[in-house]
Amino acid sequence: MSERNNAKGAGTMAKTEFVIKPGTNAIGVTRVFDAPREVVFRAMTDPDVIPKWWGPRRYWTKVDRLEVRLGGVWRFINGDSEGNEHGFHGVYHLVEAPERIIQTFEWEGMPGHVALETMRLEDLGGGKTRMVQESVFQTVEDRDGAAGSGMQEGAAETYERLDEVLVELTTS
Repeated sequence: MSERNNAKGAGTMAKTEFVIKPGTNAIGVTRVFDAPREVVFRAMTDPDVIPKWWGPRRYWTKVDRLEVRLGGVWRFINGDSEGNEHGFHGVYHLVEAPERIIQTFEWEGMPGHVALETMRLEDLGGGKTRMVQESVFQTVEDRDGAAGSGMQEGAAETYERLDEVLVELTTS
């Protein structure tokens, strides 16, 4: 039996769906964006656009490093108004524009707990794109820690923000 959790987008019909199956070390995330696949891919890989949507609203985001290519590295920093900062980083293992990225993901607050993420962007036609992402953790305990950390709410809010940026990118 799997746990499915939908989070409604603020002011949109979009939903982020999470699939967390008990006893496995993976988290699945699916969302449909009202934008062409090329625009979604650009928003996810452009260092000037990423700070506008990456992370919950209460945080600012700085792109410290971004090399979107095989073997390239990325590092983003989230910060809040009280001066707290949280770093995240990884390595790109595959980049196939505009349809797929495979990368590692590590929160610097818990070094050594690395997830392998595969993200596919599916062209649904009519200017819509389905994102299907799977994060595979090293252990079920690591997956449970991520699932229990509030990541679902943070990811849902992040993708709501991405929706807003996509509107800007497709109308400008």
